[in-house]
Amino acid sequence: MCVGGGSVVRWFQPPSDVPQAAAFSVFTLQRGKEMAISVLDETLWRSFLQQGYLVLRQLLDPARVHKLQETIDKIMLGEADCQYDKMLMQLDSETGKYEDAGEQTTGHKGRTLNYRKIQGLEFNPQFLELMRHPVFEDVCRRVYGTDADIACYRAMFMNKPANRGTFLPWHQDRWTHLDRDPELTVWIALDPATKQNGCVQVIPGTHQAGLINPSHHSGFLTDAQSAEWAVPENVVFLELSAGDVALLHNKLLHASDRNHSAQSRRAFSVCYMDASTRDLEDPNRKYPIIFGQNRLTL
Repeated sequence: MCVGGGSVVRWFQPPSDVPQAAAFSVFTLQRGKEMAISVLDETLWRSFLQQGYLVLRQLLDPARVHKLQETIDKIMLGEADCQYDKMLMQLDSETGKYEDAGEQTTGHKGRTLNYRKIQGLEFNPQFLELMRHPVFEDVCRRVYGTDADIACYRAMFMNKPANRGTFLPWHQDRWTHLDRDPELTVWIALDPATKQNGCVQVIPGTHQAGLINPSHHSGFLTDAQSAEWAVPENVVFLELSAGDVALLHNKLLHASDRNHSAQSRRAFSVCYMDASTRDLEDPNRKYPIIFGQNRLTL
């Protein structure tokens, strides 16, 4: 069903040639093996364009996931060899309310695993290598063009610590200080992501509606808009295993609950954008290039 007015239920079906499970379980390989793909199948790509998301199962093998887990835990505990003064770090809220989350500023904020967000991971060799996975480049080229340089708007750790975590309201990703909105985010599960521990929730097809609340600088919906658009029967819970990857269109409506389990929900999220994007508040700012000429080196 296409976007309509009033109380029409907003739901977008996949193309007729896409298997029903394709948009949620794309490839399933033997456990313990890393997915050896570098490009997406055209049918799956059409599903992404239609629904606004696509899940790649077991893109990373357990050994690689374990190394990334160790690295991010060392960063949180202040044990990593990194430039903390250049990393944006935010502690989780004590109440679970979004507005009560800690201040997002640079610098380490104490030895704890209760961070909500750590930004600037493109300057870590392990995470930068992951960001350059061939399938991510393939998707970026499809979105931004084969000749475009592709930059990173942000590369960040997102965390919902065990038995806590912060509720993230329904929103679309947008940034008014950029001259255009980035369109693609890659979300990599470092822990199992389940309904119980606050997995990402999406409303398929809503990326086709454009900005639903253009008056909000970060694309957050009002309570009335959330009630209209996030109809419970249309919500898809992106339950993932560690090593699974979700490709997300930034205009896709998404949200996540608190963590109601003893299992942490660690994830690595990368927003890719056309490197020609300009920061209207800081015209001289250069975002690190991931794919293309003059790409970031460490």
